[in-house]
Amino acid sequence: MKKLFLGLLTALLIVMAAGCSAKSEGADNSSEQAESSSSKDKTINFGVTPWTSTVPPTKIASLILQDMGYNVKETKANVSGVFMGMSRGEVDVFMDAWFPMHKVQMKKFGDKLERTAVSYPKAKTGWVVPTYMKDINSVSDLKGKEGEFNNKMYGIEEGASATKESNEMIEAYGLDMKQVNSSEGGMLAQADRLMKQEKPVVFFGWRPHTMFNKYDLKVLKNDKGFFESSSVEVVTNSKLKEKAPEAYEFLKNWSISIDDVEQMIVEIEDQGKDPEKVAREWINNHQDKVNKMMGK
Repeated sequence: MKKLFLGLLTALLIVMAAGCSAKSEGADNSSEQAESSSSKDKTINFGVTPWTSTVPPTKIASLILQDMGYNVKETKANVSGVFMGMSRGEVDVFMDAWFPMHKVQMKKFGDKLERTAVSYPKAKTGWVVPTYMKDINSVSDLKGKEGEFNNKMYGIEEGASATKESNEMIEAYGLDMKQVNSSEGGMLAQADRLMKQEKPVVFFGWRPHTMFNKYDLKVLKNDKGFFESSSVEVVTNSKLKEKAPEAYEFLKNWSISIDDVEQMIVEIEDQGKDPEKVAREWINNHQDKVNKMMGK
């Protein structure tokens, strides 16, 4: 009986030890999983301006980050609001910053922001006219002909860097013109109305944009250094690297071609396709590129 009792006690101790070991191992695994989960249990907030060029890269990056396990959110605002939000840590990412135009905002907010990646270089911006205006090929050609345009140049919203630069260009060239500001859609609606009548019109244009697919346009040359070719970049707030390191590394590796963005804008704006479906299709068709950006 004594031997039997000792045998049973030994067996019980072995079982208890194994159970404790399993619990300890399970706790370790649980801890590791919790740690991994907590690193992804973050919401990445994208700043979204009312520009068509902002939508495709934002939707693509958003879907990829969701695939990586992050939550995502979009905050719509004008460009000044987006940069202000990033400086306060309320917005994490802006996928459509244009340089040198947005150097002013970067200088204003200093080390609170970071130029994280280049989406695509050499995007054209500036004043545009329809190609049927044969005699207008540069900004200086407008001098003395302002009356033909009703002394108006059409621009995007107040507060945009492009709006400020257009006003500076009017002054630099001594043009008797006033910039009429509205939303991107409002500007294009006015330009479209005039172009349908083949009347003179000058307005702000940029690539990538469907305006260059819909209309025959030319960007006016200028010899005073305004509206240089832009580098379109990803800007993040400086806390993102610590807040969500894997998301930051993905954004650090981000790139896309201007032709791809323009094609997606056409599909979304002209063909009425759902932006997320268009973005998902791009991801599926560029999996090697996506894997590279994700560091795989």
